[in-house]
Amino acid sequence: MADDVFKALADPTRRRILDGLAERNSQTLFEICARLASGHGPGLSRQAVSQHLAVLETAGLVITRREGRYKFHDLNTEPLEHIAARWLGPKAPESTP
Repeated sequence: MADDVFKALADPTRRRILDGLAERNSQTLFEICARLASGHGPGLSRQAVSQHLAVLETAGLVITRREGRYKFHDLNTEPLEHIAARWLGPKAPESTP
């Protein structure tokens, strides 16, 4: 699972998508595309953004839910928390001389 997270985070577009979801959760594909275009210029198709979202979802970084005909995307920080806990977990008490 950690390999999927690192693979997902390796791409700058996917990191921008996560940044956008961190600013405001529960966005549709249309909203994510609009935010990317307004911040970084129109360079990605809806299909390309959809593929990036699929990678993020596979890594567990994005959770999707359907409401009617809309699909909303939410940031899931649990995979990042697991990685951080692995390397930044409880510190051993420092000894004083």
